[in-house]
Amino acid sequence: MNNRLKIVVMERDTLGDDVSLEAFEEFGEVVCYHKSEPAENALRAAEGDILIVNKIPMNEETLGKASHLKLICLTATGTNNVDFAYTNARGITVCNVKGYSTDSVVQHTFALLFYVYEKLAYYDCFVKSGEYAKNDIFSHYTIPFRELAGKTWGIIGLGAIGSKVGEIAEAFGCRVIYFSTSGAHHTDRFPERSLPELLSESDIVSIHCPLTPATMKLMGEEQFRQMKKEAILLNLGRGPIVDEEALARALTEGEIAGAGLDVLVKEPMDPASPLLPIKDSTKLVITPHIAWATVEARTRCVEETAANVCAFLAGSPRNVVR
Repeated sequence: MNNRLKIVVMERDTLGDDVSLEAFEEFGEVVCYHKSEPAENALRAAEGDILIVNKIPMNEETLGKASHLKLICLTATGTNNVDFAYTNARGITVCNVKGYSTDSVVQHTFALLFYVYEKLAYYDCFVKSGEYAKNDIFSHYTIPFRELAGKTWGIIGLGAIGSKVGEIAEAFGCRVIYFSTSGAHHTDRFPERSLPELLSESDIVSIHCPLTPATMKLMGEEQFRQMKKEAILLNLGRGPIVDEEALARALTEGEIAGAGLDVLVKEPMDPASPLLPIKDSTKLVITPHIAWATVEARTRCVEETAANVCAFLAGSPRNVVR
């Protein structure tokens, strides 16, 4: 390996301090910056032969001075931060990572569901507040909750994550249906539906599709009106797929029963978000884009990124995106 190469990790904090980056050291000098600093990103990128990035825009503004740049490694599957017209014109190879977070996101999908579906926030508070200790019977079920068995689970986006969610939902006794946002993913295992059909039939709707022009605000006021009043929405895709104003209204007015979100239109969350005033955790739970971020998934992400670097330097690039 050419030890004169400089590898610049532009957003070290997105990978976590508990995950080692030692694998990159065999390829050359490694320089790490903790997070994106828009005023500094272009100067930092100019140092590198290889950039390792997550969210920073990879465009002429950031890369214009990066005269030695050969490879951009995305520590993510999504590529919407890359100006491919520019990188292709420069002959810069771009690689992403795939499949590293599937198990993590699937697990988090069900964590969000059960927190809302079984009203766990209320029951945990009931016990810890001391009220259960004062109870005159052994049980307490003031807020009803239901079984998954026999319910219909609608999946929007039937890639690897959506498919695995469907398999597990079946194990809980759900009837699974799906809508393919791209039209590219089909299966004989689950019945396919149009979006309006899926929304009207489903007790749980989970989103696992990428953000594209076709999925921007896919879930808006009309779509929430098509859902059952007892339905739960889960968004594990991208924030802008859901119109947050419409979702806030649907929750506040009881148009749907609840929602679990791991992604938002703006991340970190906008202090003016219409969802922030909704404090009832039996209706809404939001996690800060962590579905992908188990220790195991972040470790796999680094390993896959290092494998991309190794393959590129060996002359056989892998996971190339254009």
